[in-house]
Amino acid sequence: MERGPRPSEHVFRAAVSAFSSLSHPTRQEAAQLDDLALGLLESVPPETRRFAAAALRDCDPAPRLLVRRLAEEPVEIAAPLLVHSRAFNDVDLIALIAHHGVPHARAIARRNGLNPVVAALIRALLARAEPEGPAPITDASPTEEPSALEAVRDQLRTLMGDGPGKGAGTPVPASPYLPLRDAALSGDTRRFTEELASALGLRTSRARGLVDGATYSDLLLALRALALSPEQALLLTLAAYPAQVTSPAAIRLFCVRYDALAIEVAREKILDWQEEDGEDEVRRSTVPTG
Repeated sequence: MERGPRPSEHVFRAAVSAFSSLSHPTRQEAAQLDDLALGLLESVPPETRRFAAAALRDCDPAPRLLVRRLAEEPVEIAAPLLVHSRAFNDVDLIALIAHHGVPHARAIARRNGLNPVVAALIRALLARAEPEGPAPITDASPTEEPSALEAVRDQLRTLMGDGPGKGAGTPVPASPYLPLRDAALSGDTRRFTEELASALGLRTSRARGLVDGATYSDLLLALRALALSPEQALLLTLAAYPAQVTSPAAIRLFCVRYDALAIEVAREKILDWQEEDGEDEVRRSTVPTG
């Protein structure tokens, strides 16, 4: 007797279908799908993961953690997201190419409006991997491969934040955990908020929102940007959101989400927050007082 889909697969498919059918999904709805679906992902078969990748390919905003996890799957599953999803920035695409090589690179090459630097990286990778075959995104000859690699190397450093022209905003401290831990365990929310603001280079009001939000999603981003270990991040999150991490399953979900979140993505978000805080300060300083 053939068995039907397991309950977890039914729930997973239903949640993804419901979200993808929304005409204007919100970030909170995307975060809710992340919370639900990531805990089920390991229990669903490849064809269901393929279904999810296809259903979520055009969603904006997308459930970022789920989409990123699906993008790490074999290209047969991940292709719809690699080709279409706007949830990935240029740094994400480069990381996916670095981790998965030619199959993912070929899919990413099909994206509309691909950054020329990323396109050049793919061209060089394909020329090296398949010196006798055609390069699908350029008419450059394979003999140009060594110079192509040289030409994109400096551009990639700049794009990834290692070169000049990058690095605006407050730098992230190297070892912020101990003062954060002491503040969190003191039971003084104000002290913890101030330490978090200092570590991230954010206004105190912004940091306060990280520790008293509806979910710990933004705090998770902030802690990932600080490059804390999962255990360190979990302790700080428990201090701020004790009701949301109360079981082994909730702890497992936290670790899955934390590990799936790229540090580069988290740090870009912190830079966005820093810029928003700076713009707020400028607006305040220009408001007439009379």
